[in-house]
Amino acid sequence: MQDAERTVPPSARLDPTKPTVARIYDASLGGKDNYEVDRQIFEMIKQVAPHQGDVSWMNRRFLVRAVRYLTELVGMDQFLDLGSGLPTVQNTHEVAQFSNPEARVVYVDNDPICNAHGRALLEENEYTRFVEADLTKPADVLAHPEITAHLELDRPLVLMQIGTLHHVSDEQDPVGVMRHYVDALPSGSYVVLTHFWDPADENPAWSKQAHDLMDKLRSANMDTGFWRTREEIEKFFGGAELLEPGLVELDEWWPSGPRTREPWPEEHLMLGGVAVKR
Repeated sequence: MQDAERTVPPSARLDPTKPTVARIYDASLGGKDNYEVDRQIFEMIKQVAPHQGDVSWMNRRFLVRAVRYLTELVGMDQFLDLGSGLPTVQNTHEVAQFSNPEARVVYVDNDPICNAHGRALLEENEYTRFVEADLTKPADVLAHPEITAHLELDRPLVLMQIGTLHHVSDEQDPVGVMRHYVDALPSGSYVVLTHFWDPADENPAWSKQAHDLMDKLRSANMDTGFWRTREEIEKFFGGAELLEPGLVELDEWWPSGPRTREPWPEEHLMLGGVAVKR
């Protein structure tokens, strides 16, 4: 039995035969808080993208660089991390609080198991909270009493959507969702975002792999995972101004050093950026 099954209270358990995005991501990072069904889905993804685990770590490296920049150089001290999954190694609170021990972080996820684990992991961290809520309902999130008590929403903060919106379908109106969030942010706030990328005409070969990945997830009855074009992803910043170098492949966003190898094909299929609301 996995640690997740032993430690999560029965009231918070989900059907272990049903995969969730948060636990599949945990499996891709080599974590232990997942079920066999989550690992099976990840193995299916690897049939098309054998280095998808490297993509997850690339996503984590981007998060670390972005949060370090915003805490150390910009001086941001409030973070709302949406669809965060399980807070694990080098997550937002660890990075932010390394630079500023009093930086406040609220994680938001709608997976009860993530919520139970998150609260347990962070129960001794007075500056961090984990809230169970649906990121696609911004009015509810921004009015949540635990969030309004922990963050000063009338003061600049960092809104994070790291690998989340590509799990939100067009029918759920992710552009409208993000417009609501960005409109509610005070001036001087930042948006940090990563998303699966369909290069389309920019690179037809990579685009084919993106569509193959989408087909693989649909064949597994996972109604999630949408690789979108650059123009579609740019709309998610809600009018906030992208910082240099713009919306780019993740390892191209202010890398910490020269490459030690050429990127795997699937590592090209994700874009990220940081934007400021003027």
